[in-house]
Formats: sequence, structure tokens, C-alpha cells
Amino acid sequence: MQELARRIGLADAVSIGLGAMLGAGIFAALAPAAQAAGSGLLIALAVAAVVAYCNATASARLAARYPQSGGTYVYGRERLGELWGYLAGWAFVVGKTASCAAMALTVGSYLWPSCEHAVAAGAVVAVTVANYRGVQKSMLLTRGIVAVVLGVLAAVVVAAAGADSADFAHLGVGEGVRPGGVLEAAGLLFFAFAGYARVATLGEEVREPARTIPRAVALSLTITLVVYAAVAVAALSVLGPDGLAAATAPLVDVVNAAGASWLAPVVRIGAGIAALGSLLALLLGVSRTVLAMARDRHLPHGLAAVHPRFLVPHRAELAVGAIVLVVALTVDVRGAIGFSSFAVLVYYAIANASAWTLRPEEGRPSRVVPIFGMLGCLTLAFALPLSSVVAGVVVIAVGLGAYAVTRNRRITR
Repeated sequence: MQELARRIGLADAVSIGLGAMLGAGIFAALAPAAQAAGSGLLIALAVAAVVAYCNATASARLAARYPQSGGTYVYGRERLGELWGYLAGWAFVVGKTASCAAMALTVGSYLWPSCEHAVAAGAVVAVTVANYRGVQKSMLLTRGIVAVVLGVLAAVVVAAAGADSADFAHLGVGEGVRPGGVLEAAGLLFFAFAGYARVATLGEEVREPARTIPRAVALSLTITLVVYAAVAVAALSVLGPDGLAAATAPLVDVVNAAGASWLAPVVRIGAGIAALGSLLALLLGVSRTVLAMARDRHLPHGLAAVHPRFLVPHRAELAVGAIVLVVALTVDVRGAIGFSSFAVLVYYAIANASAWTLRPEEGRPSRVVPIFGMLGCLTLAFALPLSSVVAGVVVIAVGLGAYAVTRNRRITR
């Protein structure tokens, strides 16, 4: 079996996590989360962050123990059995395919709203080509994207902080906030945090994985949480919960309401670049999980090929890119976010269950962490909008049916 080259260091690993999270959370999830939680948005953000911390800790310990491509697909298989590993891999692939489509559509909605789907298709093609040419080229692109996005978000926060229209009374929890709405918003915001362990799915390409992966996961999650909190406070103080919930391009609305309309084009471009960075990191993670599942023949074995020159899973990357292209041409952003959140929460529930089985000498975290993480994931998954839950359950059931078919074929060989 041909292996991938270990080319990713700590700085690139942190960039992957930041690139995967920042584009998704700030520019796509804040508005639907505010619609669900109202003035309880910051509470929902805190709940999502706690669950994400538990998941990040579990994933980092497992990634250090199993530095292979595939993430929780590998951890579930090794710690819980083949079925649970397969279920994690299936949930990740279908959930993150929806995430990829959401990010591509976010690129279109900010850069050219009237041609949203066409721009989304172009973004998918461009990122797939970049990934195909090798992980080092993807890392250089990701670093540049993260730098631009952080600069744009800093400008938004500064503009909001100095605005006469800012009213910090909007940060308080008002009447009408429902616990169910807060949990639903936390589930939607979890979509924004779900890139922290992206580097774990690239474990086979990380240098010194036992040391690099846990540090990269912790650093990227901490930086992102600080950025999310600052931007959420800025958006709420200027727009209020109702204005944020109604926004289609929230941070553009923030700078306009703050009297800094000259920043609006910069924010639009920054949003497009952020979503592009998230799309790049997401496609990297999905293609590596497809590679791992194809190696075990849970997916067509031809997808396990590694390019002899670029040392990337080129067939898996092309297959994932083609599927995302089709989805991006047919779905809407909010529907994709809800469905993705459900599938990825199932994925991380299995990661927490896997971490619970680690022994102390294998780097097991405190038992409270995976237990709280698993219960938190399941609670948030089923607190999502009913349409997202139903779609997620159906897709998981389809995956289990496919597992039964592929398992019978492997046994009869």
C-alpha cells in the first residue's frame, strides 16, 4: 500500500484548522443561529465551544495514537469495531460534502449573489485543482487565506466597536429565549467549530504526529473561539439579535450599520476568500477519509490510489470534487449547514466513545471529557431543525444498508 508523504508541520497544521473553521463560522452560521437563539446567541456559542473542546481533546489524543489518514473512521474501527468506524467515516464524508457545498455557495453569495451557483461551481473546480497538485501548494494557499481573513475580521470588530450605533445592551439575554432554541443554535454553530480536527484526518501527512497534532488542534480551536466571540459581540451590539437573524450577509450589514460602508466591498471579498479557504481544507479532509475507506473496500477500491508524482489521493480528490460540484448546484446554504451539523455531530460522538476506551498509557483524557462530549454531540444533533434530523437519520440508514452490502461482498470473496 503506497503511503502519503509527511510534509505538514505545526504552522501548516494550525492553518488547516483555522482555514476550515473561520470561513464556515463567521460568514455562514451566525445568522441562522441568531434566528434560533435570539438574544441567547452568546450562550449558544459557549455551549458549542464546550462541546467542541471535548471533541477536540478526544480527537487529538486519538490522532496522536493513530496518525493515519481517515480520522475517526480509523479510531472507531480500531477502538470500537469495524461497523462504528465505517459509520463515522460515512457520516463524515456525507456531512462534510454538504459542508463543502455550503462553503462554495457562501463564496458565491458574497462575491456575486446573482450568480451564486455558477461562482460556487467555479470555486469547487479551482480548489480541487489546487489540492490535486499537492498538499504543499494547498498549505501555501491556506496560509495566505487565513492571514487575509483575520485582517478583515479585525477590521469589522474595530468598526463595530467605534460605531455610534453600537448598543451593548443587545448582549444581554432578553425575554423569549427558549432552551430548545439555544441548543438548536449551538448545533448550528457547531458547524463553525467542526474544522478544528481537520488535521487529524491528514494524520498520515503530518510530521511528528504525536506531538504536532494535539498542539495544532488546541491552538486552532483557541484562536478561533477568541475570533468568534469578538465578531459575535460586534455583530450583536450593532445589529441586535433580530437584525442579525434577518441578515443574508451579516458582516456586510454590520459595517454598513456602523457607518463604515467603505468596508463593505472588503468584507465581501474577505468572506469569499474565507469560504474558499474553508472549502480547501474541507476537501482535503473528505478526500483523505475516502482514501482510508477505499483502502478497506468500504468504498470502491480504485479510489485508494496515490498519485506517483504529487503523492496525493488524486482519484478520491476528483471524485469528491465532482460530487460537491453537483450538490453545490442544487442546494441552499442553510439546509446544507443543518444537515452537515447532524452528520458531523454523529461523527464526533463516535470519536468521544473511541477516546473513552483509551488506557492511561495511551494518553487517555479525563473520563469526564469524552462522556460529556458524546452526550453533548447527541443532544445538539437532535436539537437541530426537524428537517435536518430526518435527512440525517435517513442518510445514516442508507449508509448502514451500504455497509451490509459491502460486508457481504467481502465475506464471499
